Amino acid sequence: MNNNDMMEKEEIFSKVLRAGRRTYFFDVRSTKADDYYLTITESKKFTNDDGSFHYKKHKIYIYKEDFSEFKDILAEMTDYIINEKGDEVISERHQKDFKKEYDTEETPSQNGELHKSTESFTDLNFDDI
Repeated sequence: MNNNDMMEKEEIFSKVLRAGRRTYFFDVRSTKADDYYLTITESKKFTNDDGSFHYKKHKIYIYKEDFSEFKDILAEMTDYIINEKGDEVISERHQKDFKKEYDTEETPSQNGELHKSTESFTDLNFDDI
């Protein structure tokens, strides 16, 4: 590999965003012509059944001629999401204390005590088993 090829691979400036199983890498890199461009890499960790793990990576390249429009569209899209849904994370799975709970409806009985509804249960005849 010559020096120009090494420069193309060199990271000039980098930032990392860790987000659960995903990690985002923002890297400024240099072209052979010694100009800069941006790569954004999403790396997602997957665990195999045997406990070993591997990463899947997806990379996009953003060149200077696209920066302005990319930045405008990214801001527009993120603003739209925040305006429509707020900045609170809605998905329970992304909460640090997430525990899967099964939905049960509690209804008041005639004496005012709460009991769990059996509407979601399936009738089972043991002769069918």
